[in-house]
Amino acid sequence: LALWEQSKPKDPELFIAYFNYYVGRSIKEVISIGWAQKGKESLALENAKTGEQAGFINSEIAYNEKLVNRGLAYLDKGLALYPNRLDMRFGKIYMLGKIEDYKAFTNQVKEAIDYNAQIHSKWLWKEGKPLDDAENYFLTSVQDYVTTIYNSGDGQLPLMREISENVLKYYPRHIESLSNVAVSYMVAGDLNKGLEYLLKAETINPKDVVVLNNIAEAYHRKKDKPNALLYYQKMIKAGTKEDIEFAREQIKKLD
Repeated sequence: LALWEQSKPKDPELFIAYFNYYVGRSIKEVISIGWAQKGKESLALENAKTGEQAGFINSEIAYNEKLVNRGLAYLDKGLALYPNRLDMRFGKIYMLGKIEDYKAFTNQVKEAIDYNAQIHSKWLWKEGKPLDDAENYFLTSVQDYVTTIYNSGDGQLPLMREISENVLKYYPRHIESLSNVAVSYMVAGDLNKGLEYLLKAETINPKDVVVLNNIAEAYHRKKDKPNALLYYQKMIKAGTKEDIEFAREQIKKLD
């Protein structure tokens, strides 16, 4: 890497190579014993005399954040020179998620959304090649990042909302983001605010089963049986066999 840097100090692939090098060095496996099972690879322990469960040996991946930050610093250098390299941006976002720095993760996603609007989705990928179907790929990836935050726990839901509202600044008819914002409000207990976004999403695509289900759920929680029933019936008309079965089960719970 040092020789590469001497010969081509501004080669974009050099910054990525440095990032990969430091991230690779940062990874360490941590073995622990406890009562909770953490992952499918955990080894169950039994009491030799009674045969009863005695805990688990768990293997977890941890990161040396000092080395991770050295790798991220190289991506920052690369992005300063090549801001439209989406692989660098996504590499940085991915790693911030791995170390669970969700605030920095969110800020980087929002920065990418803003820059996407500036360049009209004209992103480059590995080796500086134009990214095919870049706008769709970008928005799909952003939705994956929102899912990452959602899965991290309710305490991070305001960050999920931040990202989705940032998408809506540029794509006000983006149904996934409307749904994300709605869900964040519903989980927080603000059903009326959630419905506001969901009903807007329904006007854009009246047959989106996820939206219809969330509207029905919101009305169900509000104990508004007529509207909950109405939207479960809409699910039955628009959904797959599995959606229909689910909606019918939910209707039974309304009685």
